[in-house]
Amino acid sequence: QLQLVESGGGLVQPGGSLRLSCAASGSRLDYYGISWFRQAPGKEREGVSCISGWGDSTKYVDSVKGRFTIYRDNAQNSVYLQMNSLKPEDTAVYYCAADWGRRRDCDYSGMDYWGKGTLVTVSS
Repeated sequence: QLQLVESGGGLVQPGGSLRLSCAASGSRLDYYGISWFRQAPGKEREGVSCISGWGDSTKYVDSVKGRFTIYRDNAQNSVYLQMNSLKPEDTAVYYCAADWGRRRDCDYSGMDYWGKGTLVTVSS
């Protein structure tokens, strides 16, 4: 059983940066593709970025390309989302999720495990 815990959220001004962490326990993380999702108030959850188990394949939603970077440290059993040039529309609860067997690619469907989320608020 894999457990995921997100951290790193908080209040930041527009243009600022945050780094979200997704720490895993209970299993080796390199067997899992990891995706970051977000859900803003009154909106549907959307996939933001994902990374394959081996870390050599990544995806980003168009709205964050060039601003967010996903990477992983399998030795630390963790995945990170570096978020730069944050905008008010990035405000949401951010969740990480794991998809077993996605070692070579990643996607936003078929997640097997979810964290409880961390709140990111971008406001002046």
